Amino acid sequence: MALKVYRPTSPGRRGMSGYTFEEITKTEPEKSLLLPLKKNAGRNNRGIVTVRHRGGGAKRRLRVIDFKRDKFDIPGRVAAIEYDPNRSARIALIYYADGEKRYILSPIGLNVGDTIMSGSNAEIKPGNALPLKSIPTGTQIHNIELQVGRGGQLVRTAGAAAQLMAKEGDYALIRLPSSEVRRIRIECLATIGQVGNLEHQNINLGKAGRRRWLGWRPTVRGSAMSPRDHPHGGGEGRTGIGLPGPKTPWGKPALGYRTRKHKPSDKMIVRRRGK
Repeated sequence: MALKVYRPTSPGRRGMSGYTFEEITKTEPEKSLLLPLKKNAGRNNRGIVTVRHRGGGAKRRLRVIDFKRDKFDIPGRVAAIEYDPNRSARIALIYYADGEKRYILSPIGLNVGDTIMSGSNAEIKPGNALPLKSIPTGTQIHNIELQVGRGGQLVRTAGAAAQLMAKEGDYALIRLPSSEVRRIRIECLATIGQVGNLEHQNINLGKAGRRRWLGWRPTVRGSAMSPRDHPHGGGEGRTGIGLPGPKTPWGKPALGYRTRKHKPSDKMIVRRRGK
């Protein structure tokens, strides 16, 4: 897939880039796999903002993606590669032999007309889903389950791929894109290959309005606020932070402060990311 660069007809167009969509083969989504998508603008079920700088954005409909890949030993044909506004990856529309239709994440190398399958007997080729115990070590994988039967939760973004490093007893060692190495049960499913749309990380939005279309609202610097709104605020003119180190709007250390609480799954981490 290639990127297109716009001619700078205005300041907002200068440097802007977008997709060519040359891999997209179908423009209208499958109606039976669509659901309404309600916006929450970063609010929880009590209406309290828990994620700041969210709101607005283009109206979307949810594409129902098959992350579980639980149609075992039933071959499916790739009918189309489609755009999904809810994620950075492309999605593939699958027509199964029993007549059912499903969407899956489209990996690199999966083309219209290809056949895919899930289960222990599936081939080792992009788009096929197998238990980790049936996948050779060194293979690139994505859409990895953390719990058997729950559906893929890890490695689902555009261009992402993990690597199956080794198998030890009931667990497999997986190196994630963050360089973290984690133990996952060998009965968990994973899909072969690397998620497609590699050029996503090179997109330049070009203007503030395009970010608003994605549902992101403006971010104000703490130093531009008043002291009652932010620890960095106040002072005559532009001033330094003052305090011992930068702070969040709620007064917690912003850099180097450990926010991860102890989770039972921490014992599955063999090597943490960034070390």
